[in-house]
Amino acid sequence: MTNKELLYVEDALGHEKFMKTSVSQASTQLSDPNLSAYMGELVQKHTEIYNKFLNLL
Repeated sequence: MTNKELLYVEDALGHEKFMKTSVSQASTQLSDPNLSAYMGELVQKHTEIYNKFLNLL
């Protein structure tokens, strides 16, 4: 893996971690159970994407 590719993967990991944290925090503040459940699905999705990028290293 080139240095440029490594930087891209590290940047993508940071973005996915941020998205997972943001969505998780937002889901705890919602009163609508359907919307909160959807946010939980987004947390899982961003966790999967994070793990896929992590496996590239």
